[in-house]
Amino acid sequence: MNAPLYTTEILRLAASLAEARPLDREDGSAELRSPTCGSRVATSVQVDAEGRIRAISQQVHACAFGQASAAILEHGAAGRSRDELGLAVAALSAWLGGLDEEPDWPGIAALAPARSRRSRHAAILLPFRSLAAALADAAERAPADNPPVP
Repeated sequence: MNAPLYTTEILRLAASLAEARPLDREDGSAELRSPTCGSRVATSVQVDAEGRIRAISQQVHACAFGQASAAILEHGAAGRSRDELGLAVAALSAWLGGLDEEPDWPGIAALAPARSRRSRHAAILLPFRSLAAALADAAERAPADNPPVP
């Protein structure tokens, strides 16, 4: 018999997702939509002088897996750099695609029931990709001689 797709942990994570809120300062933002499932994530980010994530705010319109992924992302994002997030997106994508090595992100194992459901992968990756795009926007906005204020 197949294990249930929507586990209690997935539903708990989805319900724990914080509401979008204004940041003290928005250094970058992005809004992405998955053509596969129609999920949409808008992300705002505040970074420190080294470009590391100080705070994020997300507006998530997605299934329970997309919401759970966004909650997991939010809990583990602080202090990460753009490069670290890029590696996390690649590792998450590979893991969802069948690679045995679990990505180094706190709580990511809760998403394991969706690994066999390719239709859920886009929603799971969307919050991570939206944050990566917001960080890229922050890097473009920051003048080289005047990085964001700590």
